[in-house]
Amino acid sequence: MKNVLTVAANTFREAVRDRVLYNLVVFALLMIAAAIFVGQISIGIEQSIIVSLGLTAISVIGLFIAVFIGVGLVSKEMDKRTLYALLAKPVERWQFLLGKFFGLVLTLAVNTAAMGIGLFLALWVVKHPLEKADLYVFVAVYLILLKLALIVALALLFSCFTTQFLAILFTAMLYVAGVFATGLRTMQGVNLAPSTTAMLHGISYVLPNFENFNVMAAVAHGGGVPGSMVFYATVYAVAYGAIVLATAAMVFSRRDLK
Repeated sequence: MKNVLTVAANTFREAVRDRVLYNLVVFALLMIAAAIFVGQISIGIEQSIIVSLGLTAISVIGLFIAVFIGVGLVSKEMDKRTLYALLAKPVERWQFLLGKFFGLVLTLAVNTAAMGIGLFLALWVVKHPLEKADLYVFVAVYLILLKLALIVALALLFSCFTTQFLAILFTAMLYVAGVFATGLRTMQGVNLAPSTTAMLHGISYVLPNFENFNVMAAVAHGGGVPGSMVFYATVYAVAYGAIVLATAAMVFSRRDLK
């Protein structure tokens, strides 16, 4: 694990030096500030607006970081020729991938935590004293982070065998499909052949189900999040992410880097 941690630390330092991250975080904090303004002129629904806009900003900004930086984790090293020097050392390809994954996930964790605290403070400014249910904002942020970690794994997988543009396109398409994965299982009112319905039903279980991490509506309206749901989402993200990363390591190990 020493090699993995070394690569992860270097990835985190490189990401922190990237000014794009700071710009995105500032943009998200401005979105939260805008939510405060809108909330103050929307009497009676301040909490709903602030939490909805805040969590949306965190999710969207995190999505951009996960996709665009995640896709470039491998190709960027190849373009700069630093990958070849690194793999010449006693570093396995799977260790390199795993280190890149954990490095970017750590970056996302720091960013989402900062934005989550900003959202919580914004909620406190408009609505104080706070209630115990308001702490579920951090649960929602944690679930967003799980979703982003899964997207990073998918971005890494696609970047192992195709160009940056196609990797971004594939990751974005799979994300959109994963958002509607649950809908494929409950399609009603559509006249489809039984075989087609069965195929769509099977595909819905193969796609990453990002609906497992969506608690925005419940938290925005002051509702809670069951602990069982958080546990299931965590296990799902770890299991699905492990499968994706294992596949990425297998593909990358067979890639001709000459």
